[in-house]
Amino acid sequence: MSQHFDAVVIGTGQGGSPLAVRLAQSGRRTAVIERHLFGGTCVNVGCTPTKTYVASARAAHVVRHAADYGVIVGGEMRVDMARVKARKDEVSGASRTGIEAWLRGTPNVTVFKGHGRFTGAHSIRVQGHDGSVNDFDADEIFINTGTRPAVPDIEGIGAISYLTNSTLLELAELPEHLVIVGASYIALEFAQMFRRFGSRVTVLVRGKRVLAREDADFAEGIQTVLAREGVEFRFGGEPTRVEPLASQAASGVRIHLKEDSLDASHLLFATGRTPNTDDLGLDAAGIALNRHGLIDVDGELRTAVEGVWALGDVNGRGAFTHTSYNDFEIIAANLLDGEARSVDTRIMAYAVFVDPPYARVGMSETEVRAGGREALIATMPMSRVGRARERGETDGFMKALVDAKTKQILGAAILGIEGDEAIHTFVDIMNAGAPYTTLQHAMHIHPTVSELIPTLLGMLRPLK
Repeated sequence: MSQHFDAVVIGTGQGGSPLAVRLAQSGRRTAVIERHLFGGTCVNVGCTPTKTYVASARAAHVVRHAADYGVIVGGEMRVDMARVKARKDEVSGASRTGIEAWLRGTPNVTVFKGHGRFTGAHSIRVQGHDGSVNDFDADEIFINTGTRPAVPDIEGIGAISYLTNSTLLELAELPEHLVIVGASYIALEFAQMFRRFGSRVTVLVRGKRVLAREDADFAEGIQTVLAREGVEFRFGGEPTRVEPLASQAASGVRIHLKEDSLDASHLLFATGRTPNTDDLGLDAAGIALNRHGLIDVDGELRTAVEGVWALGDVNGRGAFTHTSYNDFEIIAANLLDGEARSVDTRIMAYAVFVDPPYARVGMSETEVRAGGREALIATMPMSRVGRARERGETDGFMKALVDAKTKQILGAAILGIEGDEAIHTFVDIMNAGAPYTTLQHAMHIHPTVSELIPTLLGMLRPLK
């Protein structure tokens, strides 16, 4: 017999969990469906666990260079991967159990553990892991099922052991030679951290440079930092065939390229993400997928079916934890608070958590040039920043782009120490709709990274 709920949330990622709680607090009888791990990608295999690895890798890097700062460390430095993994498990596990307890302890929320599929536009069946079956219908349904690692269909892939960003985090021993296929954010973060742990790391880049969506000067700057630390890059290095190495452990693999081959103890695919939309029964709901397997939504994140929304990675409006959480905020504001917010006005911002980090908001220089608008540009090396010199970390630079007529900031990017925090000075001014002079005339604290941003804006010149 079918149960009726006012609202159903499918998936407990960074948008789904707080949305379920807000819906329940509004008086709606709310069902939450989670197929696997509470908290979604971010808590379990994304931001939280990987950033614990970034922290451990940085600690190893600092110890190796301690003498540069007059600090002498006795004995041999080594990385205990089992302990690195255990620390990750502790941090990630606490977040996951906390989210589950939060949901289960919220009045008006009923949690179903199992696989939910649409059986109609507003009806769902949940196949429980214990063999149970629950059918129910709801007035409002919210899809927050996230994505999973994409693995390319390469000849021989079924005969080898390979890693994704999820399974790599389960290693308790350090790879001897980690080969990474891919050259975007996930690939570069893992490349640096495992090189700092002590692995030999080779990155196979399909094209001519890393981070193809970013300005070339920033991409080259990041590549230079990683190469200096010992990360190897092979450009035009797209695998054509893979095979196991009988002479090595089960994870040993030979990777054939167009002209030669290389051997690895471990192979990681960091080649994008696949939406978890293929097994939701969306046809039964009348929801079509676009060519990327994503669910198209309008500015208020509504699907083509009345009363059904899609938030997080599955809607193609951003693939980050912060965009997913902002999706929740937009839906809650419109549905529960009587506001009129839209994702269409959202200014995109994100970071690549290499060290030093790279952060960007708004348009790149490449995009501004392609638009043909009259603009101003300024750049400044991080060697001008007192905080960077004091820390001995002067790699990178800042860049800002401004509309010459309106004085609105079009975009900004920072590659450098604490750039992932300093970028928010631009984020806030841009969202306020204030002219760049508001930021230029502000007094910032010394010595910080942000204090040089007004100086940077004072260097604006016409983009030629």
